[in-house]
Amino acid sequence: MSEVQTKALEAKETTAILASLSSDVKNAALLVMADALIQEQSSIIEANKLDLARGEENGTPAAMLDRLSLNEERIHSISEGLRQIAELNDPIGDILEVIHRPNGLRIEKERVPLGLIGIIYEARPNVTVDAIGLSLKTGNAVVLRGGSSALSSNQKIVEVLKQALKSTPVPSEAIQLIEDSNRASVNEMLKCKGLLDVIIPRGGASLIQNVVENATVPVIETGAGICHTYIAADADEQMATDIALNAKVQRPSVCNSMETLLIHKDYGNEKIVKLAEAFQNSSVELRGCPAFVKLVPWAVPATSADYSTEYNDYVLNVRIVNDLGEALDHIAQHSTMHSECIVTKDEATAAKFMQQVDAAAVYHNASTRFTDGFEFGYGAEIGISTQKLHARGPMGLPALTSTKYRIYGTGQIRQ
Repeated sequence: MSEVQTKALEAKETTAILASLSSDVKNAALLVMADALIQEQSSIIEANKLDLARGEENGTPAAMLDRLSLNEERIHSISEGLRQIAELNDPIGDILEVIHRPNGLRIEKERVPLGLIGIIYEARPNVTVDAIGLSLKTGNAVVLRGGSSALSSNQKIVEVLKQALKSTPVPSEAIQLIEDSNRASVNEMLKCKGLLDVIIPRGGASLIQNVVENATVPVIETGAGICHTYIAADADEQMATDIALNAKVQRPSVCNSMETLLIHKDYGNEKIVKLAEAFQNSSVELRGCPAFVKLVPWAVPATSADYSTEYNDYVLNVRIVNDLGEALDHIAQHSTMHSECIVTKDEATAAKFMQQVDAAAVYHNASTRFTDGFEFGYGAEIGISTQKLHARGPMGLPALTSTKYRIYGTGQIRQ
């Protein structure tokens, strides 16, 4: 039996136990795991150094190494995410609807765990902890298959968390990490129908496309992040600058960072040049439309392919548009329906933008960098869903549940 089948079976056998655990038990386990991360942070950082060294040897871009990197501050943040999950209301067991039928039947619709969740992701070891915390809080077991670039970090993190669970009623077998970095292990997970109840991919476009096109297990699709910010003609200059810079440079390697900046032609040439200089001072390579390149000669002419590229790096497309309609058309053509922003003083313009843009998160006068489970108050997230069925946007605890009906009778039979 393969590693994938063996570990999926081990995790599957814990699902009945997990579904029956009380909120207090699950919360206590989350706190134990949060403490363990802090206690073992030195060994986690040492394991992470092995991943970083391999990444540097393989020529991994600096922005991607940043996604991979762990330090004490980031481990404390990851630990805090578990603590926040513990403080959140447990959705399992919530009664969503009660129906009283004329024949005396009482029908209750209840939240229940999904069961066994498979998560396939790339080079962010914090995802390992987020996925485990959210899954266990909702009574789900989890099979993780991270990217090879973070294998040492993930192995150590899972080892620490499983060891921590051994002092709790939560079975440590509920957490499984696939250590085979061969792509065949991914493809095998995609075909584990009957063992895995759902698969959630987190990563680049090629990973997500492979999962969506080849899985026989149901998929919750998390999409790539080609995010836009549109600066309207009346936008406050300081606000527009702050939002645009934050959306691009605060952490360019993540999916909610901005890839294309759209600017109304009447915003002002001087303001546009000053904004371009601010990006230049932040080491951002600018690729622009002809009108922008004419104003900013150090910018590189943008190609049509650039506007459909998720860089996850210090690269930004800039396009000057004639009006809101042109901005909306551009977004409709190139957006991955992740996060989009408008900066404007005009409420009517903002309302039109927010109504017509089809995305999981649409912002008025705020950076797209807030599309995040932690920032939304979920403690952490299992991913950002860009699809429209089951879940959309940052997926917190309710997104990891299903429902079942409990029907109570007094001997009724159907006539």
